[in-house]
Amino acid sequence: MARSRGSWTTSSIWIAGAVAAAVGTLTGYLVSSGDDSASSTPSKGSIGSSVPSPAGPPPSHADPGDWTEPERWVALPRGQGTDKQGNQVLFPHTTEGAVAMMVAANTTVIEGDRTIVDEQLRIFHTYISSSDQSPESVAKLKATAERTDRELRAQAGVLPGKPLPPGAYMRNDVVGYQVVKMSPDEVSVWVLARVTQNDGEYRSEKSTYTRTLGGAQWDGTDWKLTGAAIRRALQATQGKSRPEMAAPGDAGFNEAGWTAIRQAA
Repeated sequence: MARSRGSWTTSSIWIAGAVAAAVGTLTGYLVSSGDDSASSTPSKGSIGSSVPSPAGPPPSHADPGDWTEPERWVALPRGQGTDKQGNQVLFPHTTEGAVAMMVAANTTVIEGDRTIVDEQLRIFHTYISSSDQSPESVAKLKATAERTDRELRAQAGVLPGKPLPPGAYMRNDVVGYQVVKMSPDEVSVWVLARVTQNDGEYRSEKSTYTRTLGGAQWDGTDWKLTGAAIRRALQATQGKSRPEMAAPGDAGFNEAGWTAIRQAA
């Protein structure tokens, strides 16, 4: 499918932020570009977007004409098992293992009859620590996700609860990360993800980038996202500049200190 430059409405930006920020929302400590994105950077060989911030539109970006090789690449490990949600679990007790879990928890696909509620509950039950799970947090998650899903389906021209039309989707894919703090049993990182949306066949794909702060703790057998770890990550980043969002292949990706992710064999 040919890709062309797309534009994002305020509603589209809100949906992208809500999808990408599921993990932060679930633990109650949201730090994502759903709140702070001032711009997006076009990826090499794909469309670019000028994403308006609440304060006004940023400068538009032209598609770069060449590729700047990322200076830092990591092939993250896979989980050694799969749970009943179909998610990877049992990641290695290493910094890369913690990052791999956070990448898995920030990767979502909504298409067909799959809803944002389905995806966020999948993440919740696998990757959020049991101490951060409660009936109240599930109710809050579902209410927010249902609202977001209604808006996504309205943009695609279908009624709430109905499958998205052929060719329609929203995907959140992690493309890079930056470690904030690490110890043997706790790791916090900035996660850089690309959100792409298409409202149906023959529509233009739109994309933007999000930046989310995550924190994970080792529970004795696996890495889990916890509110306590994210609070400490917030403290560690307080007063510091957030890394600029940039696509892998852009010079700004290296300048901001991101590490690109290579798919594990």
